[in-house]
Amino acid sequence: MGIFGGLDADQYDRQYSDGYLAKRITNYILNYRREMIGVVVGFLTLAIVAALRPILIAAGVDALATGENTLQLIILALFISALVEYAANWIRRRMLSEVIGKLVAQMRKDAFSAAVDRDLAFYDTNKTGKVVSRITSDTQEFGDVLLFTSDVISQLISVFVLLFVLLNQSALLTLIILATTPVFFGVTLLFRGIARRVTRQGSRAMAVVNDNIQESVTGISVAKNFRREAMIYDEFVDVNMLSYRTNLKRGFVLAMIFPAMQLLIGFAISISLYAGAQTVLAGTITAGVWYLFVQGSERFFFPVINLAAFWSQFQQGLSASERVFALIDADNTVIQTDNKPADNVHGHIVFDDVTFAYNDEAVILKNFDIDIKQGESVAFVGHTGAGKSTIAKLVARFYEFQDGRILIDGQDIRAFDVQDYRAHLGIVPQQPFLFSGTIMENIRYARPDASDEEVIEIANSIGGGEWLETLPDGLNSDVGERGARLSMGQRQLVSLLRVMVQKPAIFILDEATASVDPFTEVQIQEAVDLILSQSTSILIAHRLSTVRSADRIIVLKDGAIIEEGSHEQLMAQGGHYAELYNTYFRHQSLSYVEGAKSRLTQQAGD
Repeated sequence: MGIFGGLDADQYDRQYSDGYLAKRITNYILNYRREMIGVVVGFLTLAIVAALRPILIAAGVDALATGENTLQLIILALFISALVEYAANWIRRRMLSEVIGKLVAQMRKDAFSAAVDRDLAFYDTNKTGKVVSRITSDTQEFGDVLLFTSDVISQLISVFVLLFVLLNQSALLTLIILATTPVFFGVTLLFRGIARRVTRQGSRAMAVVNDNIQESVTGISVAKNFRREAMIYDEFVDVNMLSYRTNLKRGFVLAMIFPAMQLLIGFAISISLYAGAQTVLAGTITAGVWYLFVQGSERFFFPVINLAAFWSQFQQGLSASERVFALIDADNTVIQTDNKPADNVHGHIVFDDVTFAYNDEAVILKNFDIDIKQGESVAFVGHTGAGKSTIAKLVARFYEFQDGRILIDGQDIRAFDVQDYRAHLGIVPQQPFLFSGTIMENIRYARPDASDEEVIEIANSIGGGEWLETLPDGLNSDVGERGARLSMGQRQLVSLLRVMVQKPAIFILDEATASVDPFTEVQIQEAVDLILSQSTSILIAHRLSTVRSADRIIVLKDGAIIEEGSHEQLMAQGGHYAELYNTYFRHQSLSYVEGAKSRLTQQAGD
């Protein structure tokens, strides 16, 4: 595997031209016009003062040669110019740092907003760690390059001011200096392509490192359970070494520029020195002017060297911005045909000849039809891959179907404003996710305006609130990262209560497969029953109690409905549902669960 092996572009990566990137970056900068006026004034002041110094020194040389009594004034002028240069540079860098800080913050907000706006299909194929790297590392790297760029621009402005002075002193020597410039830019452009490539690969390498760290830290409990700490450490060492080799090559490529430019600059300065000496001997210019050209040559070529380095650094900044803009510009697969408000969603769901595939080789639903009445609860059962979760995700508009129609209350689902429509959905995923904070904050997540009293009432409506007695601080208990301080059953219960606070028109439950203790299962089922009584419900069922509580059971196989009816009807048929029951549900002892429910009710009464 080559040095860039494992650093392939992400699916949504794009390659923009330098001109397009510069234009887009300029649009960000123009948002801070007022601050940029101060920066530009600082640039101009700094450039003029920096160009003034060799002119004053040249005047001093002539004063010594002619015996004029102006040397003290020239020294005073040099001292004042140094003070002005320091002050102008301090003001410029402070204001520029503020602008760059705001620009990076805005770019980071735009990138984060885009990441939040991407649909679930995007995260099925792209690692979150790499997305995080674009939002954090790439935006910061871009800001660092902008600060360096400002220094080069300041030096270039100073060069133009100095060139104007030199041109007035000797057009011939000025033209000699300018004649060497195309060679330097030619060398710079020669390095451009390879510099862009190695900097882009360097960014990808850092993204791989970030992704590995995030995945390892997130899954640390699993690693410890299976005693695989050494393995994840070895994996990190591998990706870290990949990043090291990639950045070593990038450093080698960028370091090649300086020796080449120094060689060319030494040759160019020697030409200007020789030509200047000849003009002094011929009496065309004074020794002071010749010294001015010597100083001017060094000041002219110094930013040219920086420009060569800057070009490579600039490629690094452009690569970073390119990756950020690629995230911002990534297309969603879910496309809405209109943005109609979803004010009064009642929950009548119709799949009309719907075909859906995750990719060309994985068709999940083909010409699928189903009609779910308002207020009806439908449980979908079937083997893994039958299409159960897919139906729920299509109703939630997490994925785009390829053919047919999905109607909500007779309206095409693609015509609704997505955010407005989803406000009427209550979704509990198979792996309940809780945010760091208290239980009350997590329950209120779907409705931030819900009062404490409302949350307390809903929490106590389940089992008389007995589940809260096992928690150290009740509803104010901290759930920990991803809900780690709660049991799986408690996490499920909090996720259901979060939906109860929302009071959705459509309830989607992708039931967790993990087993919970009987008492918690009774409480979970009690919460589910309360939601079912108020909503149209789609249940991806793994518990027999949930299946039996549904109005209708749909049996899926290979994306098609093969049976439907009540539990008793389907068991009497002795078909695929009966097979599923014997495989998955029979071990769920109803007598045990009912006994637990009876004991829970008795305890509440006591």
